[in-house]
Formats: sequence, C-alpha cells, structure tokens
Amino acid sequence: MKTKILILLSAFAVLFAVDANAQKLKKFGSSVEKKIGPKTIKVPYTEVVSYLGYAAPGNEDEVKDNKKFYYIYVWVPLVAPELGVRMMSPVGKTKIKGATKSASYEENAGSSDYFDTYITLERSDIVSKDKISEEGVKAANWTTLERNDDSSEMPKQPSGRGYNSLLRYKSVAGDPLKALTVGLYRIGFTTYKKGEVNGTFLAQVAAPVKIPGVVMAKTIEELKKGL
Repeated sequence: MKTKILILLSAFAVLFAVDANAQKLKKFGSSVEKKIGPKTIKVPYTEVVSYLGYAAPGNEDEVKDNKKFYYIYVWVPLVAPELGVRMMSPVGKTKIKGATKSASYEENAGSSDYFDTYITLERSDIVSKDKISEEGVKAANWTTLERNDDSSEMPKQPSGRGYNSLLRYKSVAGDPLKALTVGLYRIGFTTYKKGEVNGTFLAQVAAPVKIPGVVMAKTIEELKKGL
C-alpha cells in the first residue's frame, strides 16, 4: 500500500513540475538594471502588450532572404525611449492576462506544435493613422532596428533547447532612421533553422513608460479596427 502511495505522489510531483515549467515566464525586464542585495535584476517594463497567435505553413506574409516571414503590426502612438520584443513558442499552459487572442489561436490553442523563433523589430515611415492601409503598408519604407534568434532569458522549448527570442532596442535621438517615433511598426518572425513556422506563439511588445493606445494585430484590417 505504501509503495502505491509513493508511486502516486511521485506521479503528481512530476505532473506539477511539468505544469509549473510550462507556465514559467519571467517578468519582461528592460535594459535598466538595479542591484538588490547580491543580485542584479533588470527593471520590469511598465507597459507590456501581448498577442497570442498561431502560425501555419503557407500563411507567410513575405519571403525575404530565402526565409518565410510572418508579420504582426504594431501601432505606437507616443515617442518611446526603448522598446522590447519577445516571442515564445509554444504557448502551452502559460497564462497571459489581457492578451489579444487571434481567431487562429483560439482554434489551435491545444496544439503541441512549436517552432524555433527568430524575430525582428521594424519601423515604417508611416506616422499617421490615416495613412494606414493595405496599399500604404506595401508602399512604406521599412527599417530593421534590431533582431534576435535565441535568448537565454526566455523559457526553453519542449525540446530542451533555448530557441525562444527576446530583443531590446533603445531610441537613437537625432537619427530619423533609428529613433523610436510615433508610427507603425511590425514584428517580423520566422524560423532560423530549416523547416516551417508552425505552432502557437506569444508575442509581446514592451516599453519602460506608459503608452496608452498601443495596438497589435496580425493584419492591417484587424489593426485598423483597434485604432
């Protein structure tokens, strides 16, 4: 009897550990560091906007540098000193309060598929809401500000590999191409390794100051509905 009880307790312990690991996503820290006792921590971003999505082969937005890129569009209504972007796949049992959930995520939330994330942060030359349209976005000039493949700050994927991504970008004052101005941005994502982008994902955009009115959407049509 004692043996059976021990086996059951061990099984529950394993299940709990797996569940805990699946939901272990640290607070999104900025580039600002603060020393607390013997530890140095990154001060959490004040503003974090989250998006839950599902990507599948054949639904890419563009083939660039021989890679299939998918985009999430972001409207930033105020000047920011810094922007952070991170992506995790799969979402699994991670709970994110206030996240925007795409229809494709709702339909595939239980999927165990995931991909090796590779992200970019790009800024367009569109600085007014009334200039946002399908045609306007296609004709816009896009500048890649930062990119990231693997980040040790992110949870490991089910494979045990640290293939989730995180980047931080500080505004460069006085440089029109590198400053974080009001305008339309996008998160580009693909897979760095060979293979398809396939699975659920969490994408977050963050700032060290409050920026009311930040909108994230997979399509321009969805973005305009949220403006």
